[in-house]
Amino acid sequence: MLAKLKSLTLLGLHGEEVEIEVDLHRGLPKFSIVGLADTAIQEARERIRSAIKNSGFDFPRGVVVINLAPADLKKYGPRFDLAMALGILHATGQIRLPDNWDEKVFVGELGFSGELRSVPGILPTTASATDRGFIEIYVPEENSREAGIIQDIQVFGVRTLRQLCDHITNTKKISPTCHQELNPKEFPEDHEHNFSHVRGQEHAKRALEIAAAGGHNMLMTGPPGSGKTMLAKAFATILPQLTLHEALEITKVHSIAGLVSDSNPVVTQRPFRMVHHTASAVAIVGGGNPPRPGEISLAHRGVLFLDEFAEFPQKTLEVLRQPLEDGVITVSRASGSYIFPAKMMLVAAMNPCPCGFHGDEQKECLCTPYKIQQYQNKVSGPLLDRIDLHTEVARIPFEKLSGETLEESSRDVRTRVQKARKRQLERFLADNITSNSEMTSPLVKKYCPLNDESQSILRTAVQQMNLSGRAFYRILKLARTIADLAESDRIELPHVAEAIQYRERKEN
Repeated sequence: MLAKLKSLTLLGLHGEEVEIEVDLHRGLPKFSIVGLADTAIQEARERIRSAIKNSGFDFPRGVVVINLAPADLKKYGPRFDLAMALGILHATGQIRLPDNWDEKVFVGELGFSGELRSVPGILPTTASATDRGFIEIYVPEENSREAGIIQDIQVFGVRTLRQLCDHITNTKKISPTCHQELNPKEFPEDHEHNFSHVRGQEHAKRALEIAAAGGHNMLMTGPPGSGKTMLAKAFATILPQLTLHEALEITKVHSIAGLVSDSNPVVTQRPFRMVHHTASAVAIVGGGNPPRPGEISLAHRGVLFLDEFAEFPQKTLEVLRQPLEDGVITVSRASGSYIFPAKMMLVAAMNPCPCGFHGDEQKECLCTPYKIQQYQNKVSGPLLDRIDLHTEVARIPFEKLSGETLEESSRDVRTRVQKARKRQLERFLADNITSNSEMTSPLVKKYCPLNDESQSILRTAVQQMNLSGRAFYRILKLARTIADLAESDRIELPHVAEAIQYRERKEN
């Protein structure tokens, strides 16, 4: 007897339909799985055999052949265990699947006792099942709240194989999972890295506010102990609240990486990923077998913080160039190409030289000009060109460190940031983007017109600073954000002038 069931495999964030075909015939006992299955799927033979027996059913004694179609698509992981076990039970006549079960999807890993264990990537799997017209999805109970985020499909959380069989045979029905509401949250006011705890550094704080408002990349340069890392950590507390669409995008990526749980099925705050300089290029951009999202994708719609920027291997830094420009990363393998989103804000911090005190007014630099230049050249020009805001973070005077006056809190800054981001969401309603940093060249021309005075100062800056075409457009995007913070519909001269001062200045 032949049985057919449906499941889904993931290619990046995209779900591909897989048909599980089970065929039984006489012969010496043998259990085979075909269809480009990886080791985890091949090992499912022992899991399925034990799960069926320990759930009170009989495992067939003849030849069992399972085909995962399409046969030319590589399949990964234990997510097909549940569908394969049900196919065997149906093929042996121990349960009877209704005629419309080709409209249902089964995903889950089986344990020896028949219990279902959670698998990563349930949210994008459920979303893909909905897009393909499936009406029900059966997942491990631990994954049910995560799957319940998707509204247009009925989700059933299953504890054991026996429980699902009872549901199929109408012995005891499983109640569908209630749909989960996406409720993005703000950072709490008592967060340990509140802006009010950062003394001085008004110029750097202003740059961070602009970066948060427009989704811009930023580089802070300064001596050790000047507060670069503290500023970066405080940056997370002024980020605008997530939209529902952004929260769903982020949760899908984190679901594939296995970073969500039944107790916390939704990412409700913008991610802040802090990466050590010993991280490999694969860890940052993604990869592996099967390919998994890297840090730039886990920071999607949030912040990727690279401290000690110049200490990263140059090859590792160079892989950031394409995703910073395009907002996506494509991981190519022999089995196919996997696309992960990477619309993150890069915030980097570095010392000006190996000893850290080049340009410091109070401590002498011990580095030679050659060493300073060699150190700074570790970060290439093309990468620096993709960073919108370059700011110096100087040593904080004792008077400010010891002062009793309270600094502006993160909540006050975030309120301005949120207003500016709201203006952008309304402006780009028909353009399918959410922030000024995502504007393409045609959109920059459409939304960033300049008057004659502003044109003149920008022309002078481009000529004197020898700026690239990319830098020109990034200045306009930055000026648009500064104007939004000032609640101005037009970009005025002060907005352009402030945007220009954040461009990198090379020493002669």
